[in-house]
Amino acid sequence: MAMYESEHTKFMREWMEKHPEEREEQRKGRALWWDKPQDLETLRRNAESKVAQKPYPYQNEV
Repeated sequence: MAMYESEHTKFMREWMEKHPEEREEQRKGRALWWDKPQDLETLRRNAESKVAQKPYPYQNEV
């Protein structure tokens, strides 16, 4: 049984085979926007400073 592959996926696979230099550009873009070093202390402080939200914030107090 063959797995479904969209036309877009096929296009991108073929295009990347024809343009292997784009792999490096793809890595650079990912590093620029996504692969950031994480500061564990900042993450911990952000988690501790969250304020509990009411289940339905727009309900009037009666």
